[in-house]
Amino acid sequence: MQRRENTLSAPVYFYLSNFYFWFFALLGGLAPYWSLYLESVGFSHLEIGQLLSILMITKVLAPNLWSWLGDRSNRRLGLVRWGAFLGCACFGLFFVSSGFWSFALVMLSFSFFWNAILPQYEVITLFNLKNDKNRYGHIRLWGSIGFILAVFLLGALLDYTPITLLPICLFIILSVIWVSTLAPVQEPRHRERHSLSGLIGILRSKVVIAFFVANLLLQVSHGAYYTFFSIYMESYGYSKTAIGLLWAEGVIAEVILFLLVPILFARYTLRIMMIAALVITTLRWLLTGWMGGSLPLIIVAQLGHAASFGLMHVVAIYFVHRAFMGVHEGQGQALYSAASFGAGGAIGALMSGYLATTFSLAAMFLVSALVAMLALSVAWSGFSPSFSAMDEPQKQSLSTI
Repeated sequence: MQRRENTLSAPVYFYLSNFYFWFFALLGGLAPYWSLYLESVGFSHLEIGQLLSILMITKVLAPNLWSWLGDRSNRRLGLVRWGAFLGCACFGLFFVSSGFWSFALVMLSFSFFWNAILPQYEVITLFNLKNDKNRYGHIRLWGSIGFILAVFLLGALLDYTPITLLPICLFIILSVIWVSTLAPVQEPRHRERHSLSGLIGILRSKVVIAFFVANLLLQVSHGAYYTFFSIYMESYGYSKTAIGLLWAEGVIAEVILFLLVPILFARYTLRIMMIAALVITTLRWLLTGWMGGSLPLIIVAQLGHAASFGLMHVVAIYFVHRAFMGVHEGQGQALYSAASFGAGGAIGALMSGYLATTFSLAAMFLVSALVAMLALSVAWSGFSPSFSAMDEPQKQSLSTI
């Protein structure tokens, strides 16, 4: 009975992995190509930055509302399913929209529901993993594989067909995301009551504050990348297929990182891994800004995605799981998403949009490097968790698969 309780079954592994695959396949269509689509329908660089910032702004509000509902209802899976369905329905409004404010309203409604579901599914995933917590990386890597395939296949498709087909492709992926949430997986049921004072006590910790500030700044530094990297590469004459391959290369590096998680967690502390990731992130943006016309060096820079996203994300998910354990975990995951991908991403997208009206696209990546250096200084001075990467309460181990 104990073995059955603590071992992840093959069907559940598939259900969890399938959700991540399709969720991040959608991101694989949005991140590299949505800015190109917006440019093709006549939006300026400033308007593109503003529209893409909406995707980030809703990450501040939506995950926290869904988490609040999930903590009090103990019905996280139902909330995930409704969020996926409503996100798909709202995206369909793009087919009857035109003009900046119409697009902005649809972006707001679609991204609100889409952004709401991932933090709650992270809690569901960790609950289903039970004593196999270090298999999180092996499940999450399927999201990276979905991203890679979407980037590659859509890039090849859009080289030979009008980019106006992109919304249709993304709508199909959103429909499959909703279907994937219907799988029968377990969800946590906490009997203890949510305590606001307990949550505030966690948030007042120096190490938690440093964690959130460093991750917010990290995502600010990604603003130029997620908003203008494709346009920046296109300005050097790269084809959509080549641009897609560069995006895919970064995520392939991320997949390899996820496979190495058990080894890294066994050898290094969370502090060392975060600092190393931020150093690599700084170097990545410097190379991108200085050497955009050099394909070999851009390839090297893209390998840094393994650290700037992959390693930072794994460290963050584990840190939040430990620091906010129990009834506060859903709120902790939502706050992480809101502060980093939400507030940080929105600030980064808006900042890069305004900078693009005055400075070159290359200059924006040099600004990103400065922001990453600031994140590094915050982590260096304040991020020193009292628990290690190998610690797990209730004798749960991260050392074996």
